[in-house]
Amino acid sequence: MAILEVENIEKSFGTLQVLQGISFSLEKGESMAIIGSSGSGKTTLLRCLNFLERPDNGKIMVKNEVIFDASDPCTQRESEVRKKRLHFGLVFQNFNLFPQYTALKNVTLAAELLAKERPDFKKEKKTILKEIQEKGKMLLAQVGLSDKEDYYPHQLSGGQQQRVAIARALALEPDILCFDEPTSALDPELTGEVLKVIRNLAERNTTMVIVTHEMDFARDVADRIIFMDDGVIVEQGTPEEVFGNPKEERTRQFLTRYNNGS
Repeated sequence: MAILEVENIEKSFGTLQVLQGISFSLEKGESMAIIGSSGSGKTTLLRCLNFLERPDNGKIMVKNEVIFDASDPCTQRESEVRKKRLHFGLVFQNFNLFPQYTALKNVTLAAELLAKERPDFKKEKKTILKEIQEKGKMLLAQVGLSDKEDYYPHQLSGGQQQRVAIARALALEPDILCFDEPTSALDPELTGEVLKVIRNLAERNTTMVIVTHEMDFARDVADRIIFMDDGVIVEQGTPEEVFGNPKEERTRQFLTRYNNGS
């Protein structure tokens, strides 16, 4: 059964239509890579999934529950947005860490804030916060940063900051982990360390949607590829189908440009 179903999502900014009739599904444990040129709508799609943008049309379902329906105002209440965002962990292009907090605090902060809303928080505060700290340390170890938990963002390389951002996104145990060009802000020598973490997550069957320009990585790691162009899904299939035998001319042209280094 699909953990995520997206039906006919559309989004415009003024007269510019950025997404047109976007539909796809994602199975639990599956990694999906979304590829395409800049301006094709990839980032906007992720922002719609995470409710940073509100679609103009369409429906989003997670675990067979409608969490957004453009025709149903009840699914669009602002009071419900934060709760619905918990389904998605989003790793941004530019890290977005809080500079005043250590790596560990960046990872645990959201969980600590949510814990304060628990009815048993006052009574069990010490135990709850200790559990959150231990989990944060475990996640930093998972991304190879157990020795950096007391470092501040300015003391970390770009690759290390992005790995902290991945640990932060994992901290609330989202159903789906989303990456928006996670290596685009990194120097080439730091890209590999971030991609290695994502590869490890794929091997653990983490459900992921990855917007990326790293074609070799997408081919090797993703279970399914979506190619977008001008706000539409032109083609989707397995890496072998999309990279090895694309059916659409626009897909072939895009891959030719990539292979030629343009």
